[in-house]
Amino acid sequence: MAPAAASRIAVITGASSGIGAATARQLAAAGYRVVLTARRKDRIEALAEEINAAGHQAAAYALDITDRAAVDEFATAFKTVGVLVNNAGGALGADPVASADPEQWRQMYETNVIGTLNVTQALLPALTASGDGTVVVLSSTAGFATYEGGGGYVAAKHAEHVLAETLRLEIVGTPVRVVEVAPGMVKTEEFALTRFGGDEEKAAKVYAGVAEPLTADDVADTISWAVTRPPHVNIDLLVVRPRAQASNTKVHREQ
Repeated sequence: MAPAAASRIAVITGASSGIGAATARQLAAAGYRVVLTARRKDRIEALAEEINAAGHQAAAYALDITDRAAVDEFATAFKTVGVLVNNAGGALGADPVASADPEQWRQMYETNVIGTLNVTQALLPALTASGDGTVVVLSSTAGFATYEGGGGYVAAKHAEHVLAETLRLEIVGTPVRVVEVAPGMVKTEEFALTRFGGDEEKAAKVYAGVAEPLTADDVADTISWAVTRPPHVNIDLLVVRPRAQASNTKVHREQ
């Protein structure tokens, strides 16, 4: 379904790689003018150039979503926005609660939760003004079940899930949908590597023996599908896992 003229702008946070970049490509192909935000300016500028060269429309805007003043300034550029994809986030560390680094927990909460709150609050008037707005919150299956070593990330994703669920209750009756997409095991170039501080061996173990974990394109496809449903259809929550993953702690690994 092609977006209406008033809702053709889609803002994607964390668009410099992985799911964010894949989502930008798919929404651009679906007819949206995509606005790519991330801290790494060079990455999003290169992606915008790629998308524009393909005959679609994209612009890059360097942004740290934990900087509220910067987010508010960014939001002044828009009278209407059709879609906001809150993708920026990530995990840091896998230590047990007893020895976890509080600073890592703080960073995860700031990015996953406060960052999502900042951008959503700042753009909600423009999303409402479009007459057909959609807020997408990219959470995680970690937002529904915990696992050892995941306390900080799981807590942040639980909070992000609650943010989406509460917002949906609070703005019902307005022309804005709230969609939550919660991926399970996704293999991207950076997620596990960032979590383990660049340790390639530890990052590789996450996916060891799993024949086909989800890809960034798989998740972007679900986001694009949810966003392009007719305006009266709200996909409240979409949980997507690879076939090999039955739960956060039950994964089939080939020997």
